[in-house]
Formats: sequence, structure tokens, C-alpha cells
Amino acid sequence: MFTNILVAIDLNDPMSREKALPQAVELAKASGGTLHLLTIVPDMGMPLVETFFPANYEEHALQAAKEKLDALARETLPEGLPHQQHVMLGQITSHIVEAAEKTGADLIVMASHDPDLAQNFLIGGHAGKVVRRSPVSVLVVRS
Repeated sequence: MFTNILVAIDLNDPMSREKALPQAVELAKASGGTLHLLTIVPDMGMPLVETFFPANYEEHALQAAKEKLDALARETLPEGLPHQQHVMLGQITSHIVEAAEKTGADLIVMASHDPDLAQNFLIGGHAGKVVRRSPVSVLVVRS
């Protein structure tokens, strides 16, 4: 069924942990596949914005995200489930698609909020962007 399942985890959004991750775990167990947990620390976008943050902010943010993702894996994944953790810095949609390609994922699992038409019209949702750009199937888990 699925050999490598990439699950995008927003460490600040309980839906990722409570809705998308359990779905990905069940699919990985059923297929005997490997689960790839991915979290992305957004970059600052513009050099001007970077001046408002302390030195080494990105390094500290990446380390904190890695520690949280490690703890999440220890606390929630069943014993013996093959998994790997990945932490990236930058643009969320691009890195999800890039990670799917690098890990050889044949499925991406991610959570999505109920659609907010105004927000989606202005900036678009990450899940929708991933669905449009992904070379593999995407399971979008709604709340």
C-alpha cells in the first residue's frame, strides 16, 4: 500500500497531533511502511524582518522544534513503528513537497482547518497548495 508516509506536523496546532498524526500512524501500521514526521520552522521572509530577532534565532528555533518533534514521537508513536523525524527551515509548502521527494514518500498526510474563504482568497491555505504541487497523493484531515 504505502511504503513511506510523510506527515506534516505543525507543532503549534493541536490538529496536527490529534487528527493527522493518528491517521498517518494507522496507515503506516496497516501497510508496514515508514512514517516520516516533518515540521517546518517558517523563515522570516525578508532580511529587514531578521533584524528584529535575536542573533542565532533560526538555530535556536530549529533546535527547539527538533526537541518538540522528538518528544512527540516518543510520546505518541507505537513501539516498533519505523519512523524518522525531519526539521526544516523556510517556506512551508515548498519544503513539504521537497521532503516528499527526498524521503520517497508515496503519501503526504496533513491537517487542515475549516476553510476560511477570505483567508484562502488572499493568501491560500498550505494544504491546498500542497495538493496542487505534490507529485504524490495527499490526505487532508479536517477537524
